[in-house]
Amino acid sequence: MRIISGKYKHKRFDVPHTFKARPTTDFAKEGLFNILSNVYIDFDEELTALDLFAGTGSIGLELVSRGCGKVVSVEKDYKHHQYLRKIAHELGDKAWIPLHADVFKYIERCSEKYDIIFADPPYALENLGEIPQIVFEADIITDRGIFILEHGKNYDFSSIPQFIDHRNYGSVNFSFFRK
Repeated sequence: MRIISGKYKHKRFDVPHTFKARPTTDFAKEGLFNILSNVYIDFDEELTALDLFAGTGSIGLELVSRGCGKVVSVEKDYKHHQYLRKIAHELGDKAWIPLHADVFKYIERCSEKYDIIFADPPYALENLGEIPQIVFEADIITDRGIFILEHGKNYDFSSIPQFIDHRNYGSVNFSFFRK
């Protein structure tokens, strides 16, 4: 796994081969961040981000590298969380906060609002299609914020009122939402 841009550009991290999580491909990640940077977001230290189903931490690390002032990465799997903590310790970057928690319980109890929320649930997650509704009902996104959901090809979120865009990068799909 590598960081594409920002202060940690070209930094590589070895993901244990035993991990169940699949990192977002570099091709898809580069496309995602090109769209975010050129269309939706001006990255700066004022931005806060929430990385749900953090897995390998690839997206959270990219957000920190590009200058987000605070990035919370939520991961339920204990081994994955330990890996995220190890990387956070190596970087020594206080802007990145890996949390060991169930995503849905975190959202339910969350009292903060974020400018960027990214969710990359397992594609086979039973309630994946409900995630946009869950996020918007929890009111955890700022008025200027954006929510991005990574998902497989079998989902179409265009009927959701907050839906604004869809992009496809091979087998990776991103749906974008705003309040």
